[in-house]
Amino acid sequence: QVRLVESGGGLAQAGGSLRLSCVISQSHLVINAITWYRLTPGHQHELVAEITTDGRTLYADSVKGRFTISRDIAANTVTLQMNSLEPVDTAVYQCSVRTLMSGSFWGQGTQVTVSS
Repeated sequence: QVRLVESGGGLAQAGGSLRLSCVISQSHLVINAITWYRLTPGHQHELVAEITTDGRTLYADSVKGRFTISRDIAANTVTLQMNSLEPVDTAVYQCSVRTLMSGSFWGQGTQVTVSS
């Protein structure tokens, strides 16, 4: 099993920054990638950013140049640094782990609200 706990959400003004963290606790499953998704108020589920275990990253076009995903292997933590926030970034942000043999696991999510 994999347990994920997100933190760092909250309220920010447009142009501001927030830093989301995802702490991963797992029982030795092989992890392929860790991904941040978001569920918008319009109920769209979007991939925001992904980092693989060999360090490759992937970003949604809408966040390129503003968001940065990184990982601290020793701390089992993946971080999403969000800069130049816009009201359209308002969403529930969820961390997900994709394992090699056991499917995907999801955190509960953290709310990010950006005011104009």
